[in-house]
Amino acid sequence: MAADSNNTILVDGERIDLRNRTLAAFLAWLVPGAGHFYQRRYTKASLFMVCILSTWILGFALGGGHVVYASWVSGDKRWHYFLQAGVGGAALPALIQVNRMKKATDPVSGQTAKQYEPLWGGFMAPPLRPVRENQADEVSAWYARRGAGYEMGTWYTVIAGLLNILVIYDAYGGPLSVPISGRRKEPKEDADSADEDAKEEST
Repeated sequence: MAADSNNTILVDGERIDLRNRTLAAFLAWLVPGAGHFYQRRYTKASLFMVCILSTWILGFALGGGHVVYASWVSGDKRWHYFLQAGVGGAALPALIQVNRMKKATDPVSGQTAKQYEPLWGGFMAPPLRPVRENQADEVSAWYARRGAGYEMGTWYTVIAGLLNILVIYDAYGGPLSVPISGRRKEPKEDADSADEDAKEEST
């Protein structure tokens, strides 16, 4: 890989303008594929958007709409959310919901107020507090209703988030530097390429 600027790379003889790498990476996190659309890499953008969002939506549906939520309280440390949040904007409503839940929960008893109502019909809202493994609660009810679908939905959304982390890296770093042809360049070819780049810069 050779570069003629901070944001333009040369891969297998073809120049690729990554434009503003930081902005592209942020857009790729916010909406899968958006960073590549910004870079005018439309084929990859479409592929990433369809594959990642469809995996996310399928997982969300399998879990009955309850597999994505933010929580870090005793009995309900939802570490999955940190990985699910890799898809960016699609997971952000969970942060609004958990903040609303926190305000409606007594810090001493850990009990959610009876008058509490989550936003958007409970979309990405955490379960009512407290959550205890040895007692029936909302999480138990979600598991009971969806069965294996709840676990599958959780992992589908986690995988979608992890895949988008790779997409974010690709938006920032660009394609791999391995020649597309699969043929390794000989030292003489590398020297010729460097000479051509030098001639272009001098003109």
